[in-house]
Amino acid sequence: MTTSPSAEDAAGRIARLREEIEEHNHRYYVLDEPVLSDAEYDAMLRELQGLEREHPELVRPDSPTQRVGAAPADGFGEVTHGQPMLSLDNAFDADELREFDRRVRERLGVASVAYVGEPKLDGLSLSLRYEDGLLVQAGTRGDGRVGEDITGNVRTVRSVPLRLRGERIPARLEVRGEVVIRRQDFEQLNAGRLEQGERPFANPRNAAAGSLRQLDPQIAARRPLTLFAFGVGECSEPLGEMHWQVLEQLGAWGFRVNREIRRLDGLDACLAYYNDLLGRRDSLDYEIDGVVFKVDDLAQRQTLGFTARAPRWAIASKLPAREATTRVRRILPSVGRTGAITPVAELEPVEVGGVTVSRATLHNLDELRRKDVREGDTVMVRRAGDVIPEIVSVNTEFRPVGVESWQMPERCPVCDSEVIRPEGEVDYRCIGSLQCPAQLKESIRHFASRRALDIEGLGDKVAEQLVDTGLVQELADVFRLDRQRLLGLEGFAEVSAGNLVAAIEARRQVPLERLLYGIGIPGVGADTARLLADQVGDMDYIRRAPAVLFSLIPGVGRSMGEEIHTFFTDEANARGVDRLLREIELVSENGFSPDYVASLTAGEIVAALGISGVGLGPKRARELGSKVTYLTDLMGLASQRLQAGGVDVQGLRQQLEERAPLFEEVDALLIEKCLHWATDRGGAQIRGGGGSSSTLAGRSFVLTGTLESMTRDEAKARIEAAGGKVTGSVSGKTDYVVAGEAAGSKRRRAEELGVAILDEAALLDLLREAAG
Repeated sequence: MTTSPSAEDAAGRIARLREEIEEHNHRYYVLDEPVLSDAEYDAMLRELQGLEREHPELVRPDSPTQRVGAAPADGFGEVTHGQPMLSLDNAFDADELREFDRRVRERLGVASVAYVGEPKLDGLSLSLRYEDGLLVQAGTRGDGRVGEDITGNVRTVRSVPLRLRGERIPARLEVRGEVVIRRQDFEQLNAGRLEQGERPFANPRNAAAGSLRQLDPQIAARRPLTLFAFGVGECSEPLGEMHWQVLEQLGAWGFRVNREIRRLDGLDACLAYYNDLLGRRDSLDYEIDGVVFKVDDLAQRQTLGFTARAPRWAIASKLPAREATTRVRRILPSVGRTGAITPVAELEPVEVGGVTVSRATLHNLDELRRKDVREGDTVMVRRAGDVIPEIVSVNTEFRPVGVESWQMPERCPVCDSEVIRPEGEVDYRCIGSLQCPAQLKESIRHFASRRALDIEGLGDKVAEQLVDTGLVQELADVFRLDRQRLLGLEGFAEVSAGNLVAAIEARRQVPLERLLYGIGIPGVGADTARLLADQVGDMDYIRRAPAVLFSLIPGVGRSMGEEIHTFFTDEANARGVDRLLREIELVSENGFSPDYVASLTAGEIVAALGISGVGLGPKRARELGSKVTYLTDLMGLASQRLQAGGVDVQGLRQQLEERAPLFEEVDALLIEKCLHWATDRGGAQIRGGGGSSSTLAGRSFVLTGTLESMTRDEAKARIEAAGGKVTGSVSGKTDYVVAGEAAGSKRRRAEELGVAILDEAALLDLLREAAG
């Protein structure tokens, strides 16, 4: 008769088993260096499972037994990333990579830059959050800021450490990585599915992504998933001065880091690395769709910063797409959400890179004519960037006799409105606007989409029915739907109609950024909508502001600023927005952002106006603007001061006079909004209108290192409450750098720029002084 071990003996044995099993997991799944047979490993795991069943009080979340998968979930929650998971800009040839390198070197003022090159794995990007070394949450990329919580599934991935190994483990750490299914594992997975009579997966990427988005973690546990770590997001302390050091540290903590990653000195080394991976693409143990190059020096990354959607210090060089040959059945005009009419080729279905392709975009009439694509042609098709199917070339040798070039229709194929080509545009457009059912259907789909209002149940088929039956003739009508009207539609019964009405009612309170994205302003995606909401934060002002102020928001630019202004000044759009705003309630508006107002200078606005030919470029405009308070003060600058700077005074004065009404409008809006913020919101003091009397008002802080008496988040909150602002990088505009324990590159950058450096005691003195 076997006697069960005591709790004390069991605890010791359990601890030893866990340590041994995790060591063998690390050797097998991370290092590819197994030293134990499968039978021996299984025996150890079964022993641990038995002991934990007998002593459930000793079970820990980081035990190897907890990888087998929990109970199925009802749905995925949300994960907010500590730092956004941004997209990467793409380079499709060597010239575009050279251009990226040139921009980086010029912004840094150096002759050569050290990069880290890595294969761009074709899988699913994840963010893993660790607290005191323990995995507590895992999420997908999502929209870059908020993703899906798939912690239960990720815990089943054997190459994901449940607890970090080694030393110097931060209190908080976000690890970024890519989950893939390697080629050999994928072949075995599909072979097993065929044996069981199941349909094989089309490609490893779909299989990996689908595995992690199963509501039942036990399904993910049965899939051969592998995580490769490629960086970090939020971290409570610096991990090194170079990205290469960060990768080495991740490896030391137990993560699998891709062995093909290289440190590269300069552009030529990057090009050689790209060509080497391209030549070995098919021999790698995983699918790749490109090569990623990242600036190695983390301080240089801070200097380079970000655009609205991507870092300026990284780029993805795409590999040549997989291609296939097929035939064009016919060419159809497709009407989009903005009225743009796109020629679309309907193809004989063909497999391209593991995906069956039956349609390909021809972009616009000019592109169609350039490639000379005609109905019946034999064409080469590829998935551009391995995503969007497009026609690469035509084999005219097989062209049917007598086939004419395709013509753009003069009338919209959906609503019979006139089709025009606006001056300066490449697209032909239907002028029917939302009176065109095709545009209205696409607008409703967009309005209800996940990144807009996220109305569950209002998909493509329902949108088509709502428009075809006349129930929805504008976006505001969505909120006027009731159960009775919906019951008349195909597929709707009491329950489904009630569910859709409830989903719509739940979205009557709308965050500003979702509304701005959802109403379909041309050129405004989710990232730009978030910028407008964060930087301006007031719908009334956005609707009235001149285009030039939008163009001053980093990541927006002049042409998009014009699009935003034009959209809201269009009478039909204005009426539609008015009616929509009567149906909903805007929430989470911050009011007019003091940071945005404080950042505007007369010179920046002049630089954005496009004044040219007078010796006043953007840099000179900013210099002149620093000497004046308002735009109209530029009119009074002494002629000799301008002439000394090589400026054509007469030409400048003439252009300024032409824009004088705009100056008055800008100044009036700035003053109005600054006063509103200062009096009603207690914001920082801003030129043009009063504000807080705090000694920190308008002062810019950067926090680095570890503070003793409070966390950095607490310090940020206290600084902002006192009227200051906290930014992430050090520049000439920074007033103070607060340096705690183990402060790194930000402190050195502050010393180089002559920025004042405070220790924690000095910061507390400032906060006490600000509090009176």
